[in-house]
Amino acid sequence: MAAAKPMTKSQFAAHLAEKFSMSKKAANDVLDEIAAVAVAQTKKVGAFTLPGIGKLVKAARKARKGRNPMTGAAIKIPAKTVVKFRVAKACKDSIVPPKK
Repeated sequence: MAAAKPMTKSQFAAHLAEKFSMSKKAANDVLDEIAAVAVAQTKKVGAFTLPGIGKLVKAARKARKGRNPMTGAAIKIPAKTVVKFRVAKACKDSIVPPKK
């Protein structure tokens, strides 16, 4: 069984345009604005929730010691800020039902 390919942005915009009787350009603009707001809010506040889907969260990672896999030498990994996506429980459970 061949795996289906993920929907592209243009396919998603076309789907929204058809579903809500709007132009493809308007649907594309809606997608771009959602992405822009998500990025801006995550930068500013540290989190952005997409209701029913999940939450973008900015998290700080501490500095730590690691190993160079090639030489085995110990190296220092600096602290940094990363972005994580936490999938909403309802979304996760509808995609992969919990075991009973």
